[in-house]
Amino acid sequence: MTRDPMAPQPLDVDVLVVGAGISGVGTGARLAMHRPDLTWAVVEAREDLGGTWDLFRYPGVRSDSDMFTLAYPFRPWTGERSIVTGEEILRYVRETAHAYGVDARLHLGQRVTDLAWDSGERCWRVTAVRADGEVLTHRARFVHLATGYYSYDEPHDAGIAGLDTLDGDVVHPQHWPPDLEVAGRRVVVVGSGATAVTLVPALVRRGAAHVTMLQRSPGYVAALPSRDPGAARLGRVLPEDVAGRAVRVRNVVASGLSYAALRRFPGAGRRVLRRRLLGRLPAGYPVDTHFGPRYDPWDQRLCVTPDGDLLDALSTGAAQVVTSALDRVVPEGVRLVDGSVLDADVVVTATGLRLQVAGGADITVDGEPVEVGERWVLRGCMLSGVPNLSLAVGYVNASWTLRSDLTARWVTGLLGWMDRRGLTVATPRWDGSGDEARPLLPLMAGYVRRGAHLLPRQAGRRPWRVVQSYPRDVLEMRRGGYAEGLDVR
Repeated sequence: MTRDPMAPQPLDVDVLVVGAGISGVGTGARLAMHRPDLTWAVVEAREDLGGTWDLFRYPGVRSDSDMFTLAYPFRPWTGERSIVTGEEILRYVRETAHAYGVDARLHLGQRVTDLAWDSGERCWRVTAVRADGEVLTHRARFVHLATGYYSYDEPHDAGIAGLDTLDGDVVHPQHWPPDLEVAGRRVVVVGSGATAVTLVPALVRRGAAHVTMLQRSPGYVAALPSRDPGAARLGRVLPEDVAGRAVRVRNVVASGLSYAALRRFPGAGRRVLRRRLLGRLPAGYPVDTHFGPRYDPWDQRLCVTPDGDLLDALSTGAAQVVTSALDRVVPEGVRLVDGSVLDADVVVTATGLRLQVAGGADITVDGEPVEVGERWVLRGCMLSGVPNLSLAVGYVNASWTLRSDLTARWVTGLLGWMDRRGLTVATPRWDGSGDEARPLLPLMAGYVRRGAHLLPRQAGRRPWRVVQSYPRDVLEMRRGGYAEGLDVR
């Protein structure tokens, strides 16, 4: 049988990047800039690039991180707003992919199902399946996983009883129907994380008759301006890219100091967050009931409400927060454990993500399965005992891209360091010293606790620790070089 010359062909490259979201595009750009001598490609399961920002299409979708630090350092953000929409982020990622030629090396509609390292050939065999069922086997000397940390196909199922009995629509934000109409309808959003905090005011703006955010327990919310007046002033006196870089540095430092202060002085942090909410909500509003959690700031990620849009919706009565346990969904809405019912024409189950590593692909080394959750992570990006493989993991307290780009820079540097010495294989070697295992993501959020066993372990000492500090990571990666913790040959 003759193969169609127009059909996708198996790849044989130096570096294969899996995933074409913000991490994968950034890694491709770094390869284009720093290793033009290498052959490389990007494979993506979906039919377009963008990752999270192409997948999520619910009303108001945005990032809690400011765009000056979410943007790539090699392509500074020059827009007027610091907290931007998902559509703007997607456009930025697409433009970056085009500017650095990543889109020309992109292979869409290929879901990676297996990654098999062959020590004899010193390469990875990467199995990818197309939507039509065709199977391709790619070869790569090095693989970089930019697949994110959650399943794109299956969100977390919270096991809410009675969803199929609602006399209305039930939707999950991860798969928002483009034709869903909310104008004039009563909406209950189940959840209290960043997605719920984003959705509630956005649904009000779309004309919902009333919106309720139903949460089992309270969480922290911080109102931040969507525009950065300091950035605007710098933009008037400096070239756009210089101003963007300056604001990025300032925001990295400011957010790091804020995080450190809240972690070191949690009681004072609670009081500051509470006082700011009191200044934006009507007198007598039960702030402690709905926004006074028992845990400390940053035990779970702080939710941002740009310009206080959630607080404005609560103040006008267009929306409400109800803090109570849910019993079940009934035809007329959502019944709580106390027997009361929240009337609803639409129920949105913003109940979280389902953690997933490597996009769900199986990993083997010389035929032996790799259980990622049993491996130790080197510099936050390589797995003990797994050769020539890296993965992108972002920060929990800052923009994801800060760390994913730092990883891309380190990996491209590692490849150059190896090539100059005639080395072809780099394998992290855990010395088995008995150091206590720590979770990779230091958060108490439900989706992290549910999937913590899937993630690699970190230790308490370099280069096996993952610090939630961009400046410290920069210093450690520069100081540590490439050989520390690696068996290279």
